[in-house]
Amino acid sequence: MKKLQKGFTLIELMIVIAIIAILAAILIPNFLHARAESITAACEGNEKQLATAEEEYSVDNGGSYASLAVLTTPYISVVVTDPVSKGNKYTVTIPGAGSNGSYQITDAGSHDTTTTINLTKSDGTACSSCASIMYAQASGIHGL
Repeated sequence: MKKLQKGFTLIELMIVIAIIAILAAILIPNFLHARAESITAACEGNEKQLATAEEEYSVDNGGSYASLAVLTTPYISVVVTDPVSKGNKYTVTIPGAGSNGSYQITDAGSHDTTTTINLTKSDGTACSSCASIMYAQASGIHGL
C-alpha cells in the first residue's frame, strides 16, 4: 500500500509565486500614483486653509494681509508644512507688509507632474509639467 503524500508540488508553488509577482507588478505603480495624488490634494487643501486664515486676519485688521509668521492663533493654530518636501513651510507673498491688496501662497515644489495636469497656470494655459502649486487670492489654485 502506498502512502498518500500531502502538500504542494514545486510547479504549483512556482505558478502561485508567478501570479503574485504579476499582480504586484500591476498594482504597485497604481498605489504609488494614488499616493502622489493624495499628497497633491493635501497641499491644495493646506493652501486653501492658509488662504482662509489670511481672509480672517484681513477682516479683523482693516483689509491688510499678514505674513505667515503673523498668522497664529486664533487664525491658524499650527503652521502647516508642505507634505511633498517634508518640513518646508509655505510661502505667503503680499504686495507689502501689512498692506491691502492680493496675496499668493506657494509651496516648495517637487510634486509629481502627473498629479498637477488638471490644474491651469495663472495665465489660463494648461499645466503640463507643473511641479509646484500656488493659491492666488483673486483666482484660486494654479500650477507653477
